[in-house]
Amino acid sequence: MRGPHVGRFAPSPTGPLHAGSLVAALASWLDARAHGGRWLVRIEDVDAPRCVPGAAEEVLRQLERCGLVSDEKPLVQSTRGAAYAEALARLRAAGRVFDCACTRREVGDGPYPGTCRHGLHGKPARAVRLLMQGDDGRDVAIDWTDRRLGPQNQNVTREVGDVVLRRADGLWAYQLAVVVDDAFQGITDVVRGEDLADNTPRQIHLQRALGLPTPRYLHTPLVLAADGLKLSKQNGAAPLDLADPVAALQAAAAVLGLPPVTAATPPEWLAAAVRAWAARWVA
Repeated sequence: MRGPHVGRFAPSPTGPLHAGSLVAALASWLDARAHGGRWLVRIEDVDAPRCVPGAAEEVLRQLERCGLVSDEKPLVQSTRGAAYAEALARLRAAGRVFDCACTRREVGDGPYPGTCRHGLHGKPARAVRLLMQGDDGRDVAIDWTDRRLGPQNQNVTREVGDVVLRRADGLWAYQLAVVVDDAFQGITDVVRGEDLADNTPRQIHLQRALGLPTPRYLHTPLVLAADGLKLSKQNGAAPLDLADPVAALQAAAAVLGLPPVTAATPPEWLAAAVRAWAARWVA
């Protein structure tokens, strides 16, 4: 049996929230509340060079202004190095990871070709990679069902290759941190942007390698920039305008396909939006 519903929003503190990140935050909050569950915030700051001082605090203030407050003190990934090291040690003991000496130029843009799977041939180790291969040496094909996108399939051996779990600069990779922390926080349902759907099969493979549960997944529509690409800080997304929090929430809800809600305050708006989300996404 599934335990109590626990959802999460996991922003990277590379700047303030923008319209696209509010969509993901709102969807995950509505889903948790519509299921009578808890909603947690996790600050994903393992990629320290990209993080902006004070951004995490600003993100939390923005969320609070919209009425979105974590049910627990936010978990901060930069404090979790020991947990990631323990998980990596378990994987190494099980023969599921290997050291890699390849540079980014040597690997290229395609799936990792398995160059260092059978040894470094005298080269110094740089990164640690997860072996995307079954115990029998065969390809790993992951089947999973997204609550919005439906049945999905990916051969992670051929289409992804062996993913990095610890980077050449010594930092922990997103894939390891997110899997370890979802399990640590008891996350049952991951609701996030559709751009992350491609990460799901590699995360499921890692969950299985670590003997961790697999959450349910729901990937939401994206807010697009003028050039048709995903709205992000990298393509100049403006910080979220919260002069009128209800208006910002309503704009996010429209992206999610929810009907307009008439309300004067964020708590009133959210209460009505939970009912609308439940009618669509709660079986």
